[in-house]
Amino acid sequence: MNNLSFATIHELSQALKDKKISVSELISFFSQQFSEHDGALKSALEIFSQESIEHELKNASATSLLSGIPGLIKDNICQKGRIASCSSKMLENYRASYDATAIERLKAVGAPLLGRANMDEFAMGSSTETSAFFKTANPWDISRVPGGSSGGSAACVAAGLVPWALGSDTGGSVRQPASFCNIVGSKPTYGLVSRYGLIAYASSLDQIGVLTRTVHDNAVVMSEIAGHDERDSTSLRVKKTDYTQFLQRKLPAGLKIGVVTNAFEAEGMDADVVKRLQDVLAVYEKSGAVIKRLSLPAMDYGAAVYFMVSRAEAASNLARFDGIRYGYRDTDAKTLSDVYVNDRSHGFGAEVKRRILIGNYALSSGHADAYYQSAKTVQALMRQQFLQAFKEVDLLFMPTTPSGAFKFGAFDNDRLKMDLQDYFNASANLTGVPALSIPAGFTSDGLPVGFQLIGPDLSEGLLFNAAYAYEQQTPWHTMMPPAYSSKK
Repeated sequence: MNNLSFATIHELSQALKDKKISVSELISFFSQQFSEHDGALKSALEIFSQESIEHELKNASATSLLSGIPGLIKDNICQKGRIASCSSKMLENYRASYDATAIERLKAVGAPLLGRANMDEFAMGSSTETSAFFKTANPWDISRVPGGSSGGSAACVAAGLVPWALGSDTGGSVRQPASFCNIVGSKPTYGLVSRYGLIAYASSLDQIGVLTRTVHDNAVVMSEIAGHDERDSTSLRVKKTDYTQFLQRKLPAGLKIGVVTNAFEAEGMDADVVKRLQDVLAVYEKSGAVIKRLSLPAMDYGAAVYFMVSRAEAASNLARFDGIRYGYRDTDAKTLSDVYVNDRSHGFGAEVKRRILIGNYALSSGHADAYYQSAKTVQALMRQQFLQAFKEVDLLFMPTTPSGAFKFGAFDNDRLKMDLQDYFNASANLTGVPALSIPAGFTSDGLPVGFQLIGPDLSEGLLFNAAYAYEQQTPWHTMMPPAYSSKK
């Protein structure tokens, strides 16, 4: 194996099986990758000591392809005894007292968890610029963002610092950075992956997702973390599934793919992105897929609905962070009122405070019907339209993002444009259906482009199949950021 850093999970697993390398050596190698190559990216908030990582594997069962293969965890997913800061000053010193269910399951099969990935504060952002600690860069161009809010998770995988990472997806926070970084990002059906131990942003939308360089690797990780959990009241009663069994080079006979036309007509669509996606559709047609064009009018309200629902739920969820039981405590406070005001004023960043204020307004007396309830009504309409569409087609096809990754600070003076980054992605969260972002090539200036496949509830197997069939006919998953491709 010439370049361990860009090896797939399958290749690394085979190397372990053949005793060409040990688990301890793999942990050491990937830990060193961060030490040597994360300086410009700043994808990780912390890499744990090798001793503590290996200690967590003591009672693991090496029964999975993922056994012994290191990954990085977004910093809003609890790891027992580790800091879970959500990239916020509010939780800068909070140490989780338990493992999230996803973490529990990864540890059980012996997947080494190397550390904590940087993110937008409390997962609120589309660029990883709102982290309280530092910004993460895109490995394809460090003057540009990696996307968000799972930007740290996406950047480290794309740069070959680790083969897989977990993120969370509330309105596209796994898929958008996957597109910006030329990797695969999955958002499962709502309730397929337990939210127990995922620090909440918007509880009705949040889902833990997976970031990898290949579809196969994504299916491997998803297979380990998905399945019913009694500790999550929204968890679906589904059995553990090996999603790699669905990976076929051929598409199912007569597969119908619905191209969402109003997504391609959205404001700001880059001509290069449209061309790349047309190329993707040509590959699918050549592979035997039936392409049908359809419109989902309710999707045009998706960003606005997401804006209201997510802010309202964020305001409710983040009310618990007041510095009384845990969290940032301002030492200058003289009264109880000072404690509440100072802790939240100084503990939260500007974007989080903005969303809390909007959410509280949307939920306030006299406004809840006009804003939050209206948004929930349109959300229900969106789900009806999506379910109706799935009676006509098997999968939906649309862009993941309207353009390649943007420069740092590009939307500092236009928050609306930043919010509209959620347009293509929020609909899958609002309707609860699964979605997958897959590399589709590059713009004329070398920036990655992704496309999105969306399926009905619990169609992850079909999504992985359709994505894998495309991936095996294209070279995009083999391409590495030039600045990182020569490292060993």
